[in-house]
Amino acid sequence: MTRLNGAQALVKSLEAEGVEVVFGYPGGAILPVYDPIIESPIRHVLVRHEQGAGHMAEGYAHATGRPGVCIVTSGPAATNVVTPLADAMLDSVPMVCITGQVALAAIGTDAFQECDTTGITRSITKHNFLVTSAEDIPATVKAAFHIATSGRPGPVLIDIPKNIVDANNPDAYFDYDYDSAHMDLPGYAPTIEPDPAMIERAVALITEANRPVLYVGGGVLKARGAEALLDLVELTGIPVVTTLMARGVFPDSHELCLGMPGMHGNYTAVNAMQKSDLLIALGSRFDDRITGKIGAFAPDAKVIHVDIDPAEHGKVRRPDVAIAADCRLAIEALSQWLRANGYPSNRPDLNPWRSRLSGWQETFPLTYEPSVDGELLKPQFVIERLRDLSPEDTIVTSGVGQHQMFASQYWEFNHPYTWINSGGLGTMGFSIPAAVGAKTAFPDRTVWSIDGDGCFQMTGQELVTAAIEGIPIKVALINNAYLGMVRQWQDMFYDERLSGVHLSHDLPDYVKWAEAMGCAAFRAESPEEVDAVIAKANAINDRPVVVEFRCVSSEKVYPMVPAGGSNDDLIVDPSQRDALARQIESTRS
Repeated sequence: MTRLNGAQALVKSLEAEGVEVVFGYPGGAILPVYDPIIESPIRHVLVRHEQGAGHMAEGYAHATGRPGVCIVTSGPAATNVVTPLADAMLDSVPMVCITGQVALAAIGTDAFQECDTTGITRSITKHNFLVTSAEDIPATVKAAFHIATSGRPGPVLIDIPKNIVDANNPDAYFDYDYDSAHMDLPGYAPTIEPDPAMIERAVALITEANRPVLYVGGGVLKARGAEALLDLVELTGIPVVTTLMARGVFPDSHELCLGMPGMHGNYTAVNAMQKSDLLIALGSRFDDRITGKIGAFAPDAKVIHVDIDPAEHGKVRRPDVAIAADCRLAIEALSQWLRANGYPSNRPDLNPWRSRLSGWQETFPLTYEPSVDGELLKPQFVIERLRDLSPEDTIVTSGVGQHQMFASQYWEFNHPYTWINSGGLGTMGFSIPAAVGAKTAFPDRTVWSIDGDGCFQMTGQELVTAAIEGIPIKVALINNAYLGMVRQWQDMFYDERLSGVHLSHDLPDYVKWAEAMGCAAFRAESPEEVDAVIAKANAINDRPVVVEFRCVSSEKVYPMVPAGGSNDDLIVDPSQRDALARQIESTRS
């Protein structure tokens, strides 16, 4: 045993959990913890805003599967990490957030920079702790990491009053022994192994289905289940849709990959779900952006729902078979049972179904009109060129809005953990700090942040962090001078009455701003400039790079399911609407 104070114990406990980097911002209540960090091998990345610390921790966690860690002080610092915590909660991101708190005796007195951090974050964390004794720090840290990474992953917050980490307080010292620290988590026992009876029932439905679809969500990535999924698909021949949070879990290049479903999914993926007779939902939660009007969603489909969180079963769509288990283990069990039932030699003939899907793919591919002479860039073109000119294992982060949808649609994801975005909360400003977190984890990989001009102005200051800390991310700034997705809705559903959506192509000057933050910076305005500027950006690896791509303002993301509408109301690109009308008419006749 070693006698340590609470601050030393906290840092040593993080080291014991294998933490290599923390993203943080110091302040009064957390200041005692910053002193022992000086002697620790843990790297501290000093952010420019606490929200950036949270999103960096998320980006690190998305990329590695290990919990990201951020550390901030009390009051406004704690409230500034509320958004990343809520984001991590909705997207099941393992994260440990440490916040400072005023001294125990001052809690409840409205002391300087006091707020009820645990109360504020109770509904947006998987669990949170207010530590009241230095001796409790090791067990609390051990419990926090266990909770964040076991079962359905999520964010855990540890709120630490200043007096129990104060080196000048004799009561902050105790005999430290991390190995013997005991977690007291009564009732917390996530179900990991699938129920064999439920697996058997699921296999029976699979063997009877004529139009099955594997509806794959981010839970398969969280379970490190990409290899198991590929084996299941090749065993069964069942086509796959990958949600926004699951892009890359199954290779886009595979013949059975249908791509992304949902509000801005491609026609084939959306309609495959809609016309299926069996949905095998793996680590997905029937989000409203996937289902559209729930009463009209996949009306003829039976449902197998695999999710480690039993609270998801029946929350939106009642499953015929509910399997509460780790997704990877459940997928492996399904494959084992199917092989025991004679697969692949006696699997059902899915050729008619696959032929129908192929027809849709041929008739309704993703498409856009190229720029005409003198016109600014099309964002889809920019994404395609970034995709084709960057390494195959490039990690892509995105903000939220049109550029996010274009990136998911037009980048080809063939490797898991190469797509990082904010799905459930839809957090603008996510991309740049998330890219910093991912690049910190994988310094030898290319990391492109695809961002919009609205998002960039929210967290662009974290490029200062990237420059000073030597974290050379690359930013593709899709500057269309508008809040693009909001404008799209106003154009389509508010009679083109634009309100509060116009930004500017010219103000701020993004190239000068990026250079002032220590970045290399370039601008492209015509298709002829794009390849050269991407090549220059990819060649620079000693500092961050920002490339401003000036894009047209009026481009829309198609396909699109109107908010509140049925997936049957899917709006396709204008060039495909005659084909869609003919198809609808032939179906009726």
